[in-house]
Amino acid sequence: MAQRALSKDKTYDWITLSVYFSLVLIGWFMVFSTVYDEKNPFAFIDITTTIGSQSLWLVISLVAFFTALTLDWKFWNTLAFPIYAITVLLLILVLFLGKEINGAKAWFSFGFFSIQPSEWAKFGTILAVSSYLSFFKTTASNINIIIVSLALFLGPALLILLQPDFGSSLVFLSFFILLYRRGLSPMVIILGFSVAAIFILSLIYGFYIVTVFLIFLASVSFIFEYEKTQRALLISLTTLLIIVFLLFQKETTYLILPSIVTFLSYGFVLLRNKNIKILSLVAPILTVAVLFSFTSSYVFDNFLKPHQQERINVWLRPEKCDPRGSLYNIIQSKLAIGSGGFQGKGFLKGEMTKLNYVPEQSTDFIFTSIGEEQGFIGSFGVIILYTILLIRCIIIAERANLEFIRNYAYGVAGILFFHFAFNIGMTMGLMPVVGIPLPFLSKGGSSLLAFSIMIAVLIKMDMARFRSN
Repeated sequence: MAQRALSKDKTYDWITLSVYFSLVLIGWFMVFSTVYDEKNPFAFIDITTTIGSQSLWLVISLVAFFTALTLDWKFWNTLAFPIYAITVLLLILVLFLGKEINGAKAWFSFGFFSIQPSEWAKFGTILAVSSYLSFFKTTASNINIIIVSLALFLGPALLILLQPDFGSSLVFLSFFILLYRRGLSPMVIILGFSVAAIFILSLIYGFYIVTVFLIFLASVSFIFEYEKTQRALLISLTTLLIIVFLLFQKETTYLILPSIVTFLSYGFVLLRNKNIKILSLVAPILTVAVLFSFTSSYVFDNFLKPHQQERINVWLRPEKCDPRGSLYNIIQSKLAIGSGGFQGKGFLKGEMTKLNYVPEQSTDFIFTSIGEEQGFIGSFGVIILYTILLIRCIIIAERANLEFIRNYAYGVAGILFFHFAFNIGMTMGLMPVVGIPLPFLSKGGSSLLAFSIMIAVLIKMDMARFRSN
């Protein structure tokens, strides 16, 4: 039995390992393709070149990966907060000593190399939050636990936002996935999505239309509370069809009246029947939602700088953007991905890649190179690899017999999901262009190193399930 346990203890998650090596290999070849120079085909051995620097970071990352596999998982639990403190300190120092690149003071520069502390802060924060939540044998429904957890991951996010690097700071919201798994009320998640939806809809359709729909939704709640029959569904659908019809007829000035009349009528009936509970719940929510919708539109029009407005308009209102200006990146990105067709043009044969039609193609827009050269097959394959990696993270989390390991696995899954979803969505115009790299594929040593260590630690932690307590 002891011999059998020993052999099991040496068993790695080969699926996760295979996916990691596959993504790293694909990433190196795609970066090589985007910066390839026929006059210097062996640039990858020259560390002063882009691909040479990336090759060196690849070697460093692999060494760090295998080194992390040799360390006991308890090492990371013990040093979770010291590592977190170091990464936070680096985030503070970079604000004063960092080198400004593309308008953000987010890098320490050493000769040919630049180090981005925000990438390492993700790893440090995962360790700290995981360790903290595992120390207290309680769920995230405890208000004190929630407050401290929020401070742990929103603190680094705020420091990164000061650089300013909105994309990297946005990734830290992924920790809500971990908190939800630990018992955070679903209402908090619903509230977050509702706020985001009101903000987005207010910018797309305007305050007036959003207010009409908010009143309509409030009216529906009154209808169902009063009727409590199938007739309530019929009334609601009829009202919705009328509103949709008026929208298509562009008769928006007539939308507000039926919505308000329905709302006040059923509100009065409920008040007369002394049904105060639903009124006291819906009325304040409706008021706050309408005020937030108005504030979103007002702040966007009067407080955001033109370049900030342009970034949001590119995402939500592209018809208002200049195709040769702020919209250029997204248009070229879509063209590059679409030009690959089903099979792609072949490695090193992407015309748009070679002619630099897509800015930042080796970093934030690396997926466009995959789409152009490898086509639908290659793009779909990469998406499948990321999906498998995310599934393996969840499997590792659910089969873990220690809270720290389960928390860590969900933390890694959340970070990976945000990077993967935002980056690929960004290249297709489905997400705002906020500068989030694609893990293992985008050029960047700090990102590759940090994610390599994250995955190595996760694989090592997974082996702890074979050990007896």
